[in-house]
Amino acid sequence: MKKALLIAGGGTLGTYTAEELLRLGHSVDIICLEDKVSDNKDLRYYKANATLEFLRELFKENRYDGIVNFIHYKNHLDYIPYHELLTENTDHLIFLSSYRVYADLEHPVRETSPQLIDVIKDDPEFFEKEDYALSKSKAERFLRDNPYPKKWTIVRPVISFSDRRLDINMVSRHEVIEAVKEGRKVRLPIEAKHLTAGLDWAGNSGKIIANLLFKKECIGEAYTVSSAQNLTTAEIADIYTEVLGVEFEWVPADFKSDNFNWRYDRIYDRTIDNSKVLAAAGLEPSDFKSIKEGLITELKKLGAI
Repeated sequence: MKKALLIAGGGTLGTYTAEELLRLGHSVDIICLEDKVSDNKDLRYYKANATLEFLRELFKENRYDGIVNFIHYKNHLDYIPYHELLTENTDHLIFLSSYRVYADLEHPVRETSPQLIDVIKDDPEFFEKEDYALSKSKAERFLRDNPYPKKWTIVRPVISFSDRRLDINMVSRHEVIEAVKEGRKVRLPIEAKHLTAGLDWAGNSGKIIANLLFKKECIGEAYTVSSAQNLTTAEIADIYTEVLGVEFEWVPADFKSDNFNWRYDRIYDRTIDNSKVLAAAGLEPSDFKSIKEGLITELKKLGAI
């Protein structure tokens, strides 16, 4: 048994990462803001903000074989003192980046595919205002260039849906359920209809992340986290309709020019090559639930079906 710490691990990805770690026989501590109670002797929750002060006190009493940090730092410089502290107190640190770092230049997307930070030259607004994909890429660069012992692994998950957020392109949260209750259609951008969506069930993504932790051969590497079912937005919409009964209307996109989610992600072909991460995690395509199975699982939790 190894001991893992999940920082901000009470959400979509953290919940399933913890579930898989426990299944693999490890113990898990989770720092989160949610009110959670454990009925498993190997699972412990700390309701707290994962500040530097809190972490220092925690590490006085605990030593962790592996840490997964789910926090997003809008300014990558804010992450540096956390990285120093975490590196000192574990043998393996997983840093959560995102598949959104990738540009739309190589298909399928691989870990070596060009990143937006390297290819966007004519959009100063992107470099001034974008605080997700850009900050993830800057943090990745810091990891690769920093002088601290290289104990890190970078993971770049696709969007992960769960009972907390039922995503399809720019639609999120519980919008699809609310539309069914109100008897109305959900609008989707026709420009994305036949593009491969960067979407997966959170249970698949959490399983992959858990199976990368504690593996020395993964240190210093980056992985795109996806079961790579590579469905188009239209195919995912059909599954939502079949399972939930929600109807969609395909309309021209109407998003502001500074909507970076749309301009630099949802309008891209996100076909994923996941051969590298499957080999590292020791998983096969048969180890994952289909998008439909995952959706049914989450809708049942919500009592929507």
